[in-house]
Amino acid sequence: MPRTRNRLINAARRSMLQRAELHRRLDVAKAAFKPQALYARGKYNIDAKVDEAAQAVRQQFRDNRLPIAIAAVAGLAWIFREPIKDHAPKLAQKVQELADAARAKFQPGAAEDDLTEDQDEAAE
Repeated sequence: MPRTRNRLINAARRSMLQRAELHRRLDVAKAAFKPQALYARGKYNIDAKVDEAAQAVRQQFRDNRLPIAIAAVAGLAWIFREPIKDHAPKLAQKVQELADAARAKFQPGAAEDDLTEDQDEAAE
């Protein structure tokens, strides 16, 4: 009879341990489905995906700098196409005037002609 009694005691102990383990798992499951835990888990997953995407984008920029730079410049030119159309003729005229002034300054013959014309006007 003592064997049967020991078996029953051991079975009761196992049953209490299993019940305690089930209650612990149930508490963990309840905590996992609370709104704060769901929010934290979702935020973690989103942050992980955003980090992966940012890493992929950075790697693409490292691998393809020139094509991306050309595409960026083309995109900006497309966005600002109307203001460029309006202001390009004025800007081209100013650049042309600056180029003429620089050429006149660095050409020795032209500078002397300007000086003689200025002296002629001053003499009159």
